[in-house]
Amino acid sequence: MKNSYKWFLLALLSCAFFFHQADRALFGLLTIPIQDELHLTDVQIGWINTVLSWTLAAMTVVAGFCGDRFSRKWQITGSLMFWSLMTVGMGYVGNFQVLGVAVSAFACVMFFRSIATGGGESFYAPSAYALLAVHHRETRSAAMSVHQAALYVGLMTSGALVAWILGGLKASTWVVAHFGEKGYWRPVFIIFGGLGFLLGVLFIFALRDGRPDGPKPVKAKIPLSEGLKAYLFNPSALCATAGFVAIVFVNNAYLFWAPKFAAQKFAVGVGEAGNGVMLWHHLVAFGAILLGGVVTDRFVGRMPRFRLGFQIVALLCGAPMLLWVGFAPSFTSMLVACAAYGVFRGFFEVNTHASLFDVVAPQYRSTAVGLLNMMAFFFGGLSGVVMGALSEKHGVQGFEIGFGLMAGSYVLAALLMAISFFFTFKRNRVVE
Repeated sequence: MKNSYKWFLLALLSCAFFFHQADRALFGLLTIPIQDELHLTDVQIGWINTVLSWTLAAMTVVAGFCGDRFSRKWQITGSLMFWSLMTVGMGYVGNFQVLGVAVSAFACVMFFRSIATGGGESFYAPSAYALLAVHHRETRSAAMSVHQAALYVGLMTSGALVAWILGGLKASTWVVAHFGEKGYWRPVFIIFGGLGFLLGVLFIFALRDGRPDGPKPVKAKIPLSEGLKAYLFNPSALCATAGFVAIVFVNNAYLFWAPKFAAQKFAVGVGEAGNGVMLWHHLVAFGAILLGGVVTDRFVGRMPRFRLGFQIVALLCGAPMLLWVGFAPSFTSMLVACAAYGVFRGFFEVNTHASLFDVVAPQYRSTAVGLLNMMAFFFGGLSGVVMGALSEKHGVQGFEIGFGLMAGSYVLAALLMAISFFFTFKRNRVVE
């Protein structure tokens, strides 16, 4: 029984991560009907996505600092329940009067989607990854791969779920009566947010901080300066961050804009485009991340730099796949390219946090994850507004240019991570 809880914990956190990523995908999948009803421009949509990333960047540092000092159980639970409620709120956005002051639909979406939801989601990852690392030592890469796979399940199935739900909502007289003919997208947010909140209620009773076979954890009052030093003066940690920045830069743009890009370029429906680019990409990435976890755990014991080298190769191989996505001549070709890109994304992401933990001591890991996410979401979040501006100026061709830029970011990140592989990793490595 003492070892069974770590797998139960993994299952619980994987469920939470499913909703974390499914909720994140909803906006990209529903961008066209949201724009149609609320009259938002591509540039405004781009800023909504970028401010979401910047909110995550700002708050995740606070979340990481708290994760090394306070109960990770309550931070994870509170995070899940809060962002789920804000997702429900997204279903009711519109033009409002607040204390006699008119608030535009754009401002409402910015608050619920970017600031409130982003702020809530930011408190999940630092505590969740650190808590998994406490309970999984010899099985760390495998556990991280299963948890990361939940991300892909959320993104992969969200397109199909949204397409299925929309099919029923469009024909519902009740939805039309309550949300209007163009508001059929609103109940999707309400449904997903409500289910996430119920999961949070379960977490109140099911999560615990310490290992069953160990003493109750006592949070040390580690000065913030020590956590900052362990990350900012660690060249290997910064090189690992460069790779994650590139991954987030590409993921954000893909998540928010790929459905619209496919729908416009190949004249397919919103549901078909969203389901296609989400399903096949994340289905293949799901398999890659599970395989990558097993492969890494098999070789990293004998070759400590294997994890890092595996990520570098994944970036270099993923770059041409992104070019293929952008310039695919047909919808079918694009879906094949999306799947191929998913292979190398999965191989990289299975080791994102494990690579960081290879060079950061355990007592600083929540802080380090917070700083990692801050850097990734601040710089990676720029892709949202860059894509929006390119689309506004050049139409479909702007999306093609954008995917070319994303391929370049993969190559640059691989070169920066190579610095750690050849020069700094051995010096910074933490042996547990």
